[in-house]
Formats: sequence, C-alpha cells, structure tokens
Amino acid sequence: MLANLAVGFLESSSIAKGVEASDAMCKMASVKLAKATVLARGKYEILITGPVGEVESSMRAGREVLGKALVDEVLIRNVAQQVVDTLDKRRAVEVLGAVGVIETKDAIAAVLAADAAAKAASVRLIEVKTVVPGGKGYLTLCGEVGDVRTAVAAGVSAVKKESLVAHVVIAQADPQLVGTIGK
Repeated sequence: MLANLAVGFLESSSIAKGVEASDAMCKMASVKLAKATVLARGKYEILITGPVGEVESSMRAGREVLGKALVDEVLIRNVAQQVVDTLDKRRAVEVLGAVGVIETKDAIAAVLAADAAAKAASVRLIEVKTVVPGGKGYLTLCGEVGDVRTAVAAGVSAVKKESLVAHVVIAQADPQLVGTIGK
C-alpha cells in the first residue's frame, strides 16, 4: 500500500551545514522533519516526509544551503507505507516464516531497498534501520519464502552494487529469531 506521500533524504559532510539545511527545509515547505541526526564519520542525515511537491521544494532549499557539503540525496515518491511505519523502529511479529535481510553501506540505500522490496511482493517489513554504527543501513522482512525471495531481489536491484554489503534469505527461520529480529 502506498502512503501517498514522499520521503526525502539529504546527507551532508558537515554537521553545521546539515543543521542549517534542516532549518531551511522546514521553513521552505509544509514537510515533517522526521529525522535529523549525526551519522558516523561526522556526516549529517536529514529525512523529511510530506506531499511530493512540498518535499521537492524543501529538498531544493536544502541542496542550496548544503552546496558542496551535499554527499547524497534521494527522493522516493509514493513511498510504501510499510517503510514509513518501520523506519528506525521494529514492528513486532509473532511468526517469521521466511526471513530476508539486506545490509547496505549507507542509510539511504537501505530505505531505497526497503521501498522496492515492499512494493515487489507481499511481505512484512520488520525494520528499516538507518542509524547503524559505521554508517550502515539494513532492513529485515518476513513472509512466504517465494515472496521474500522476490522482495529481497527487488531490494538488491534498487541499490547501487557498491552500496550493497550483503543480503540473505532464510527459507524457514528458526522460531528463536523472533526474539532478535521480530520484537
């Protein structure tokens, strides 16, 4: 299901410029500042949500402020609602079935992979983690084995090869994993 909203990310090489850009982005348009945080290696990540046009305007303002400090940017139009619901928070599940994990070198790639995975098959996102030591990102999902394989393949295809660290599909996850990835 689509959330009828957009998610925008800007990553800055400067914490100070990141804070300034966050302010400019909020003042430019009616967006929600979902997250603004320091990442590993002194980078700063800004995440906004809102209607597509508002997010686009806000991102333009952020890019202008960041200038050469802009490291990366992503705009996901009509983001899957599951991505919004699991961004940096776990959704509890009782039964895992098959489990898929995609690990990326950066936070933004994990969100792109999660959106593609959620749209590709009938799976349940458990968590989309964007603040991992070392600047990594990852996502976990579960469902029927065929759906999980399809979703993981779509997620992997959505990110640049150099951004991918690893991905796995566990066809029949041991029930004990619920305590580590499902709660």
